[in-house]
Amino acid sequence: MKRKFLPAIVALVVLTISYAQAQKLKPGFQKAEYIEVLRATARHYDTAEAILKLPLPAKFKKTYRSPVVGLDNRWDLWTDGEGIGVISIRGTTVKPAGWLENFYAAMVPAKGKIRLASDFEFTYALSQQPQAAVHVGWLIATGFLSRDIVPKIDSCYKTGMKDFIIVGHSQGGAISYLLTSHLRSLQQQKLLPADIQFKTYCSAGPKPGNLYYAYEYEATTSGWAFNVVNSADWVPETPITIQTVNDFNKTNAFANARPAIKKLKFPKDVVLRHVYNQLEKPPRKAQRKYEKYLGRFLSKLVKKQLPGFVVPEFYHSTHYVRTGAFVVLLADEEYYKKFPDSKEKIFNHHLFDPYFYLAEKLPD
Repeated sequence: MKRKFLPAIVALVVLTISYAQAQKLKPGFQKAEYIEVLRATARHYDTAEAILKLPLPAKFKKTYRSPVVGLDNRWDLWTDGEGIGVISIRGTTVKPAGWLENFYAAMVPAKGKIRLASDFEFTYALSQQPQAAVHVGWLIATGFLSRDIVPKIDSCYKTGMKDFIIVGHSQGGAISYLLTSHLRSLQQQKLLPADIQFKTYCSAGPKPGNLYYAYEYEATTSGWAFNVVNSADWVPETPITIQTVNDFNKTNAFANARPAIKKLKFPKDVVLRHVYNQLEKPPRKAQRKYEKYLGRFLSKLVKKQLPGFVVPEFYHSTHYVRTGAFVVLLADEEYYKKFPDSKEKIFNHHLFDPYFYLAEKLPD
């Protein structure tokens, strides 16, 4: 019997060794790897004098730059000549379209379709959770960019490249979250090869979606995705979060609150109803205003930028949460001497210099 199974065991061992040798990326945060790809993504801003002073990546060379698409979005492909590619997503530029994308912060379901142009309907499944929702502006960017990125991944795969690092800073970090979910979803649907390994370094990434999106993102990317944040940086704290009783799981302590209060005797029922309304109504009102101004109102401006765009149905929530595994670059007293707080320079802690400075101080 043992001899009967010996060939199968040998074949399995050979396949396991071959796979291990083929995969060049390793799980877990690696300081040198993050700094290397941060240097790559910093080159999107190669017209800035400060960026030109930063060293180029040591291992990677830029082999492709996409056209500008969507709301001023762009990506680069960097390769190391040894089978690893870097998908670098540009962050917000000074152009109004890029800022419009950030402020277009209503939520939409994390699974569905969205018409981005007259010839392009983006089908996506960033989560299988029915309550999962994401930022509509960054979803638009993900759709336009993926239209160019996916064919390029296919081309690279045919040359033997099976390892890709996704990286982006600021808005680029936010898009990197959603792009990671999209590419992994395509693998699950067998629209991309299953043996491609994606590793993600969001840098200074804002909150991309709600808790149910975060749950699935964290469960499916464990060990392979990180958001690196400067503790002094306010951008990862955005978008503003408003949580209502509708954002909880179906089984919760608030589901029967009103019927329970009705059963109480006077005056307890009146007092508790008043207290409950004072706590429960303002968040719901704020959420509706959020959706009105950062959703329906801004939709008109988005349609001017994207004439074929069809406004989607919004998900009635703005419960944005911190998502994924965080690597915290902790600002200390020495840091604040070099990068002091400033009411005028609101991005003082968000630019590349403070991130490189703090990242270099991380233990190897």
